[in-house]
This record gives sequence, C-alpha cells and structure tokens, in this order.
Amino acid sequence: MEKQKYISAKGISIGYPKTRNRRENPLYEDLSFSLYQGELVCLLGVNGAGKSTLLRTISASQPTLKGSIYLENKDISTFSEKKLSRYLGLVLTDKTSAGGLLVRELVELGRYPYTGFFGQLTKQDNEIVQKAMEDVRIAHKANSYIAELSDGERQKAMIAKSLAQECPLVILDEPTAFLDIESRIEIMSLLHFLTINQGKTILLSTHDIDTALLLADRLWLLSKEKGLESGVTEDIIISGKIEEFFKGENVIFDKETGSFLPKRKSERKVYIRAEGYLFHWTKNLLERCGFEYTNDENNSFSIVVQNPNSIKIRTADNGLVECKDFESLSDFIKKY
Repeated sequence: MEKQKYISAKGISIGYPKTRNRRENPLYEDLSFSLYQGELVCLLGVNGAGKSTLLRTISASQPTLKGSIYLENKDISTFSEKKLSRYLGLVLTDKTSAGGLLVRELVELGRYPYTGFFGQLTKQDNEIVQKAMEDVRIAHKANSYIAELSDGERQKAMIAKSLAQECPLVILDEPTAFLDIESRIEIMSLLHFLTINQGKTILLSTHDIDTALLLADRLWLLSKEKGLESGVTEDIIISGKIEEFFKGENVIFDKETGSFLPKRKSERKVYIRAEGYLFHWTKNLLERCGFEYTNDENNSFSIVVQNPNSIKIRTADNGLVECKDFESLSDFIKKY
C-alpha cells in the first residue's frame, strides 16, 4: 500500500528573497522531499546549515525562491493562514512571549481556526483543549501562568496548543533546545507517542542526535555540500551516510552503539574479556587512559572482568593483578 504524503516538493530553491536593500540569496537549490503520514522525522545539520529556513519555508512562513511545496497535492502558498492552521501546527524555538496567559488560555488559541468571528469556545472546543493538555501531561498546570513554567513544561504547553488545532502535521524548530536531559527525552518520547497513537506526522530539527537515532522513523540530513538527503533511520546508519555527514578529524561514529565518540589512537593495545555493559565500560575506561582495544586474545596485556568486583589483569611480563572495583583498576592503569 502506498504511503500517504502530506507534504511534498521537487526541485525547489530556498533562502532569502530579494528586498530593497538586499539581493536574493539562495541557500539551497533543487531540494526534493516528502513527509509521510504517521512518521517522526528529525532534521539534522550543523549550526548555520539552514534548518530553520527550511522549516519556515515548509510551514509557509516564508516563500520558496523557486518551485512550490504541496500540501495534499495543493500549492501551500494558496492556503489562507486560517485554513493552513487546520493542517499544520508550528512550534518555534523562541521562548513564547505569552507569559501573561494561563496554560489553558494558550492552548485555547489552538482552536482559532475553528471558532467564529467572536472566538467563543463551544463545549466541544473545551473538551478538545482539555484532551490536548492531558495528552502532553500538562493538564495539572492548566491554571498556571506560562511565565511560571519550566522550559520543558512550556514546550509541552506549546505542543498542546498545536494538538488543539487538530492538524495532522506538526513542525517544531529545536523543541529540546535549552532543556535538561530528562526533559529532552520526555519531549522526544511524547512526540514519538503522538505519531504512533494519533497518526500525527511530525517534523523537527534537533541537535540531540542520540535520541533522534533511537526514535526517528526517518532522518533528513541537511548540508551545504550535499543538500538534503533522507531515508529511514536504519538505512541512513547502515549505509554510512551518517558517518560521512558528521565527518570530523577527531570524531568517529560507532554503529554498534549509535554514538559519536572521540577518535582515539594508541600504540598501547589491550584485550578485554567481559560481557554486555561490563565490556562497554571497561573499554571506556581503558581508552580514556590511553589504551586501544584489540580483539587479539594473545595480546600481551589483557583484562578479564567477571563482575564489577572481580577484575583480573595480565601484564606484559605475565604478572597477574587483581582489582576489586573500577577505581582500583583505574589507579593501576594510570601507573602502569
């Protein structure tokens, strides 16, 4: 069955349009992409790559320089602001200036596309607002002022507002910026939940690569060198495109863990025998202390970890050292 496209474009140019004081400045030309129903898509790129410009263009906040973006096969530029709000919700990075509003009042603004001239909410509107707050777990703050919320709670309130719009597509620009690790994971998990359980299509830009690799159905990689590349997350990783995209002299991508790591090279080799997380953290300690892991069992220096309190070291001169924990292992390695 063919996947349903909400947004599509082929061969468009984006950037800054010509003004009285500035000539036209295209950032990208010949970009093509599609957004499909029920997917969480993460847009990745270095600072200055043009991620915000791309999101603003897709959301019709600024025009394309060439070509058209289509929303359900209709040119998005032909939609009125009110009609577009029924299809698309936009959550920006900038901290909202609505600090004087209650959470409920902010979320109620999401019903704007559906209310009459006087903007009065019906019983059904109020039920939709309440459900939107409950879905993002912010209902207990309904009567709190936006200015009183934490950054994470404020983001939840803005997402609730977009849910109250009942739009199938939500676009977010850096929704986890400025958040602590718990709030970042909670917001990303919430967005993932909305795609699975409500069929939302969600496009967001982020620098939180580790979480994006875990939760995104699809990745968009934006760079000045290669333009826009997209694909299912696992295809992007296995193909090596993610390594090429974030290529650096001092950074490597570990396909097994899905993490970017500092590049470490050493003439001092160590063989490690351990299972699961014990192998990972033993290797981490040894590499931090200037060793490089080798899978050669006959290497003259080796470590066997049976449990965190039983660590045995065979040194190059066939000496045997036993450590009771990783602290004593660290002390020995640094003196070795």
